[in-house]
Amino acid sequence: MTLKQIFGKLHLWLGLATGLVVLIVAGTGILLVFEDELDEWANHDFYFVPVPQNAQRLPVDSLYHGAAAYNPALRISRIYIETKAPDRSIVFRAQKGKGQTWNIAVNPYTGKVIEGVNYNKSFFGVVLNLHRHLCMNDAGKAITGTSCLIFVIMIITGLVLWWPKRWQMLKQRTRIAWSSKWKRLNWDLHAVGGFYVHIVLFAIAITGLTWSYSWFNNAIYLLFDGKPMKKNEAPANIVKQPIAAGYYESIYQQANNKLPYNGRITMTLPEKDSLAITVNKMNHEASVYNIADVLYFEKGTGRLLKETLFKNASTGTKVRRMVYPIHTGRLYGWPTQIIALIAAIVAFSLPITGLLIYLVGRKKRKARAVKNPLRVVAMQEESAVM
Repeated sequence: MTLKQIFGKLHLWLGLATGLVVLIVAGTGILLVFEDELDEWANHDFYFVPVPQNAQRLPVDSLYHGAAAYNPALRISRIYIETKAPDRSIVFRAQKGKGQTWNIAVNPYTGKVIEGVNYNKSFFGVVLNLHRHLCMNDAGKAITGTSCLIFVIMIITGLVLWWPKRWQMLKQRTRIAWSSKWKRLNWDLHAVGGFYVHIVLFAIAITGLTWSYSWFNNAIYLLFDGKPMKKNEAPANIVKQPIAAGYYESIYQQANNKLPYNGRITMTLPEKDSLAITVNKMNHEASVYNIADVLYFEKGTGRLLKETLFKNASTGTKVRRMVYPIHTGRLYGWPTQIIALIAAIVAFSLPITGLLIYLVGRKKRKARAVKNPLRVVAMQEESAVM
């Protein structure tokens, strides 16, 4: 058996074993490429508010108390504020135990709660759960992680199988014969279509391993920094005292003054009083997505304790920040999102076209066995000897 035949068997059986998972992950990935845009379009009134003439935004503290009163059983864990976007609502993320996550939108001019949504039961909450865990918690995470690793292997074996024996065949291997019969068209869609997006799919799959395996995540830091990832935890509070009036508004204003660019501020409120509040500001003016600076403020006083700016981060940290935009296609906005969308559509089709290729081949082998059984036996014996 030649090396290419071994790769063919490997590609076939790995594909049959993981085809359904790839179908689900790629199908949900198609929706998640434009998750933010689709979510804001479908739930416009949740994210956008009318701007009253000459009206001023209420302090963040007033909005916080309004969100907290929506459901006292929920604990506010994050505050999302889009700076330089007066028509946006303020969104509060809240937790109930470890299993439920809620998003509560508040009108920044009236202080009234627009709506509270259980994210776990929302459309994109379910889609993301399917994408990452198949809605099966840790067991699903293990399955998607293994399938993602296998998919990386299949991209490599697929490229080996696609590779033409002679360069004269290159034209045939890079064109889809749209006018041919369905069997040939199906093969072209699988092989040629897969070839054109294999680099994009490899990037998406390899970055996907970051969420499945801690060893892969640590490997990024070991490769670029020469040491394991440092645990990212807010510094401890030096002074502990009750939260003063205007505390959250003060933090918001300090963060905006320190980081004056247009972006989204995320305040993370720790469960422990001993830890500082983390303020992350995503830079919307940066050339690539997911560039963010982090500030830490003392809980109670609002005093700035520490700053971690992206420009001063280690190479490993900068590379790790690029994992999410590469995986989702958001690296350079719409152009790369469209490329990722096309790649996801092709990935969704691969298990289907691959299964059809297998079924057609099996039907041919059965027909050949009925027509000339002695030849098939001889070929099997020869294969066994090899």
